[in-house]
Amino acid sequence: MRLQGKNAIVTGAAGGIGLETSIQFAKEGARVLLSDINEESLKKALEAVKEHAPDAKDKVDYKVADVSKEADVKALVEHVESWGGVDVMFNNAGIMHPQDDGILNTEERIWDLTHNINVKGVFYGCKYAIDSMLMHGKTNGSIINTGSFVGLMGAATPQIAYTASKGAVMAMTRELAVCYAQKGIRVNSLCPGPLKTPLLQSFLDTEEKKTRRTVHLPMGRFGEAIEQAKAAVFLASDDSSYVTGQDFLVDGGLTRSYVTGLDGAAPAPENLVFGK
Repeated sequence: MRLQGKNAIVTGAAGGIGLETSIQFAKEGARVLLSDINEESLKKALEAVKEHAPDAKDKVDYKVADVSKEADVKALVEHVESWGGVDVMFNNAGIMHPQDDGILNTEERIWDLTHNINVKGVFYGCKYAIDSMLMHGKTNGSIINTGSFVGLMGAATPQIAYTASKGAVMAMTRELAVCYAQKGIRVNSLCPGPLKTPLLQSFLDTEEKKTRRTVHLPMGRFGEAIEQAKAAVFLASDDSSYVTGQDFLVDGGLTRSYVTGLDGAAPAPENLVFGK
């Protein structure tokens, strides 16, 4: 098992990428602390992890946190101190606000809310995870920050606050990777393409909006949360020991495409929880 003996924290763990990753981390032997802002959803997520990774049922726990609050994020890291400190920090919590639009129509409060969660939450997660790793003398620590393909590309369907927040996360990731590389702490951005998860699909509430995006996807379909989770396992594990500072794209080829094919969608894997 690739994560045996590692202690992991996953924020935004109640659904989508966070839940599927928590399951995969547990299946790979990690001790996992799930975190999200809604306790009811978090309890359901914990039960899902125990169901799909029964051998790890005594190695998973949960803690409610609002990642925009420094004290909450600090408490997450402190929670795993008794486990021996954090080895893997997956800063995954984020929002995509329905009122996030172009620059002329997006209100300051939407900008601030988005950045407080998407950027400040990652800042706090990195800050306290790195502090813990240094304190415990970890020499193979891994921090994974959820970025996005929109941090690398422009779109005529703007979400200005979200796009700017992901660009900030990816820039911060590169800076931290260089600063702590010689301490044995790797920092990477996991950059999904458009996904069939609640975060995006609730925003794409018409077929027109969905088609506007799938036409640009070489595989002809949205990505699945489990595809991001498998990539997160790689970045968390020692298999990626020489990978740091990367915008790790799992986007179905979107950022490398110009004209896409006409043969229809490629097959997709099944998620363990979401979509069932």
